[in-house]
Amino acid sequence: MLIHELTATECRDVLSRATVARLACARGEQPYIVPVSFAYDRDGDALFGFSTVGKKVDWMRENPKVCVEVDDVADRFHWTTVVIVGRYEEIDDSDEARSSRRRAYELFSDRAEWWLPGAAKLSDQDRPNVVVYQIHIDSLTGRRAARPRRDD
Repeated sequence: MLIHELTATECRDVLSRATVARLACARGEQPYIVPVSFAYDRDGDALFGFSTVGKKVDWMRENPKVCVEVDDVADRFHWTTVVIVGRYEEIDDSDEARSSRRRAYELFSDRAEWWLPGAAKLSDQDRPNVVVYQIHIDSLTGRRAARPRRDD
């Protein structure tokens, strides 16, 4: 199996095609990892996501340092992985955050039923408990694996 490092440009290309990732956060000595839906903003070099308020959001509010892993796996011999180290920032309804919030919704709306599964169980009165957030990318790395072709 051949494994090679991705360039930053190749990593960003993977992010632009992906919609699901694993987000890791930590509180004290305890890590926590969950799958999340996201949209990559190439212009701002950041990820946008949304979530109901719960453990993940509580922990990221306390400690904004996060790690995100994006995978594209065909099989165990053919895969691509990008790992991002970044910072969580909640996007509120303030005037200062309006352009970030608008950009997040533009990216989300490019997908059918973008609010699923994150807001699937919510009633209209629960909507204020949904937060939109941004992960600022501090660094990213990636690897790709492939099995060499055998010439007969």
